[in-house]
Amino acid sequence: MAGLKLVVGLGNPGPEYSATRHNAGWWLLDALAEAWGFGRFKREKNAALAAGRVDPYAVRLVKPLTYMNLSGRVLEPYRRMNAFDVSRDLLVVVDDVALPPGRIRFRPEGSPGGHNGLKSIQAALGTQAYPRLRIGVGGPPPETDMAEWVLAPPPAEDREAIEALFPELVEGVATWMHEGVEAAMNRYNR
Repeated sequence: MAGLKLVVGLGNPGPEYSATRHNAGWWLLDALAEAWGFGRFKREKNAALAAGRVDPYAVRLVKPLTYMNLSGRVLEPYRRMNAFDVSRDLLVVVDDVALPPGRIRFRPEGSPGGHNGLKSIQAALGTQAYPRLRIGVGGPPPETDMAEWVLAPPPAEDREAIEALFPELVEGVATWMHEGVEAAMNRYNR
């Protein structure tokens, strides 16, 4: 039997954050849950989970409910699983201000790049060697504070550009599961 695949979407809990750029990871997890028929997310300790199968894998979609800066806490139970290899079985989905809306990047590893959610994940795992999917949300104008930018909703055209990627990203995440991050990078990075 194949193992567990974990897709963690970074974001902040609460209706006041649901439409913000920082929650782009949660937006994709909602699309994955719908596409794969996983049903609604259910609260379990410090995360909202949706689970099911993408044959041959058991898949858990995880939205940390700890706020961005403490996102790594949701990985504690998985780190202790002997068969769970973060370089193969974990994908972290995150907003990226360095990419314009409508652009994405699968990466096999890398630095947090100033993203507090990724800093927390790296601290929890003790490594930066885990795959991530960066969803472009665009950067702020020079006079705008970064925190203010990511905690604000994008204009409608930016949100539409991001969500237009989701059907292809459903396939991209399945490619990561079945063939690895390099295959996903080669097919879907743009």
